[in-house]
Amino acid sequence: MMRVVRPAVTAAVLVVAWQMLVWATGVPRFILPDPVRVAAALYERAGIIGYHALFTVSEILGGLALGGVLGAVTALVLSYFRPARRWLMPVLVFSQAIPVFALAPLLVLWMGYGMASKIAMATLIIYFPVTSAFFDGLRRTEPGWLDLAQTMGGSRWSTLIHVRLPAALPAFASGLRVATAVAPIGAVVGEWVGASAGLGYLMLHANGRMQVDLMFAALLTLAVISVTFYFAVDALLRHALPWQPTKNSNDERD
Repeated sequence: MMRVVRPAVTAAVLVVAWQMLVWATGVPRFILPDPVRVAAALYERAGIIGYHALFTVSEILGGLALGGVLGAVTALVLSYFRPARRWLMPVLVFSQAIPVFALAPLLVLWMGYGMASKIAMATLIIYFPVTSAFFDGLRRTEPGWLDLAQTMGGSRWSTLIHVRLPAALPAFASGLRVATAVAPIGAVVGEWVGASAGLGYLMLHANGRMQVDLMFAALLTLAVISVTFYFAVDALLRHALPWQPTKNSNDERD
């Protein structure tokens, strides 16, 4: 129950603070509309916002699926093939040094204005945290467990399936949680660079026409989608990994 009440109270406090800021500063509504105007825009333009939200949600889901699978496969390759580690690790680090905005125009140029370039953009952002976290989990498997598996005659494959993977899955889950939080960035950046649909496109479209209330409504919708995705993935991972500790001593005292 408290997992629902606390976010609701936090959201209510933020909305009240937003309204108080508008009243206290007297900022023009074309710069910062009040929550009532944004809520009205959400209600009046729910159809068009929902239409564009479907595209963004599809791009995020595609990026999560592709980035998660590619990240997991890459981590396994890095863990079990030392030559691949020497060649691929510098490439992975270098890929994170390139700004996302620098890659977005190239992806749109190569893949077009459709969903493919936005999924690729989300995949690029998701790929590194998943790969890094899962690889770290595989590398830090308890040595005693590996020794025990070897003593019992376990093959490399059976050790991977029964020891290394279960031990590394909590680290993979942590990487996937981070990836879920940043996935909308890739999709929206791709929509800003070039798109014909999506919440990022809608925000640019509304900004160009000074429809600031609609722009804030689209932004709020994107925030709700992002938070929903994060908590949905977190709940799914908690159920999928029952052996992963979900509380520590400090949590129990709160």
